[in-house]
Amino acid sequence: MKRRGALMLGGAGLLSLLAGCATPAGTPRSAEGGAWSGRLSLRVEGDQNQSFAALFELRGAPEAGELVLTSPIGSTLAQLHWAPGEALLRNGSETRRYESVDALIVAATGAAIPVGALFAWLAGRDEAVPGWRPDLSQVDAGRLQATRESPAPRADLRIVFERA
Repeated sequence: MKRRGALMLGGAGLLSLLAGCATPAGTPRSAEGGAWSGRLSLRVEGDQNQSFAALFELRGAPEAGELVLTSPIGSTLAQLHWAPGEALLRNGSETRRYESVDALIVAATGAAIPVGALFAWLAGRDEAVPGWRPDLSQVDAGRLQATRESPAPRADLRIVFERA
């Protein structure tokens, strides 16, 4: 990843939740799949505001893919893997299974992020998701912002990326 050295972000909340995760097996790529890398931050407002940031590599498609989150110094924080009938979060000593990619994302980030729409948004396609308002005006420049206004709590997702 070309920009790895320049992408320095904090992630204490994510670090404590996901430190030490291991690598899942290779991820299948569909014809509609893609690959992106960069940095992301997620802020969830509520009684106690929560936020974290990480470097990321996203590969695959909504149906089958992998999201790798790393710290600013390159340590793997989490690897999420999903395929039909499978949603996994692995760490060095255990594998946690979830009923869906949506449940997996909530477990890893603390907020529901619409994975199917995320692939579309990163590709510059405006896919409507109830409660979410994406700003695709800077996608050509490698920037995406999406805000979840409902259901509460409000969440703000910001991504700086390049297509891998």
